[in-house]
Amino acid sequence: MASPVSVDHVHVIGAGLAGLSCAVRLVAAGRRVTVYESAGHAGGRCRSYRDSRLERRIDNGNHLLLSGNRSAFAYLSEIGSADSLVAPDGDGFPFLDLQDGRRWTVPVGLRCLLKVPGGRWRDYLGGFGLYQAGGEATVAGLLDRRAPVYRNFWEPLAMGILNISAEEGAAHLMGAVLKEIIGQGLAACRPRIVREGLSESFVDPALARLKDRLLFNRRLRSLEFAADKVSALNFGDEKSALAEGESVVLAVPPTVAGALVPGLTVPGDSRAIVNGHFRLDSGREGVSMLGMVGGVGQWLFVRGDIASVTVSAAAGLVDETEEDIARSLWAEVAVALGLGEAPLPPYRIVKEKRATFAQTPEQIKLRPGAVTAWKNLYLAGDWTDTGLPATIEGAVRSGHTAASKALKPV
Repeated sequence: MASPVSVDHVHVIGAGLAGLSCAVRLVAAGRRVTVYESAGHAGGRCRSYRDSRLERRIDNGNHLLLSGNRSAFAYLSEIGSADSLVAPDGDGFPFLDLQDGRRWTVPVGLRCLLKVPGGRWRDYLGGFGLYQAGGEATVAGLLDRRAPVYRNFWEPLAMGILNISAEEGAAHLMGAVLKEIIGQGLAACRPRIVREGLSESFVDPALARLKDRLLFNRRLRSLEFAADKVSALNFGDEKSALAEGESVVLAVPPTVAGALVPGLTVPGDSRAIVNGHFRLDSGREGVSMLGMVGGVGQWLFVRGDIASVTVSAAAGLVDETEEDIARSLWAEVAVALGLGEAPLPPYRIVKEKRATFAQTPEQIKLRPGAVTAWKNLYLAGDWTDTGLPATIEGAVRSGHTAASKALKPV
């Protein structure tokens, strides 16, 4: 049997957050890294761009982090942008009921559920149930759906974290978030939002560190194998043979990974997200957020003169026309911001039909780990078995896990 060979060059396929976090960590460990991205930009679903219709720079989607997201903040520290996330205006998590106009704020503290309309001490039992959830349980199956706190807190929280209805969503993934965050103490529960944009926080600083190690518009067509290792990368117009001491990290969507790796089982079902961005007549100081119940949108974020609404688990919305979606969402934004009968302003609707894999108990069983049957091939992505939902935290942690595996001799 040949002796293990130290890895000195890692090929990272994909420049989303999983690929970037993996590459940054490998470079910090002194390894030679090449990152290949099929698109002309990095960041995947976590990026910013200038929209010609709004004449503003916007994020393709909205992302809320918590101060206890240790992997995400470790990555931000590594790329020098940890201070680019800020606390939104106010304290805690503000909500609005679009049906009756009630507003409330869920504070960061032990009495949080008591501040939700209709909240009772017995509602904490539902949270304990999520802590102990088994692999087959759904969020709704462990909570009292008749209790006001279900509609006013648990349901929008579950949809925001899992991008799926509480009736379908895997309870143990919600429990994993609660364990990890609350287990660090109440200080880990505070909301954090990017001050400027997703690219400015998560992508651009990473690209500055990776410099000339990135190759854009390079779509991997196939992998070639010899014995128990990947032997070559086929990009169609060019083939790159791998030498001893070279490894590969696939940080691509699950369907792509499943097509590239023989026999790999991956989650095949997905869920949509729709984001609506609106240009307001006047800007607002700071960055604010608002949870909404009783309507179409679930979370509203306002930065400057751009108001952005997120609709998770948007299967019933994603096939509607952009104008119809915009009018529905704008009506809710106008109520939330007290704008009265303001006419529909310039808008941009972003549809992501396969935003995340479907985080059901059945699909979660199909998540593979970072290690594959080939000694020099590893997987990264929020769809891999991180034990966490498909979020920024999950994507970054998968990249860190793949990096640690890829550093080992093969």
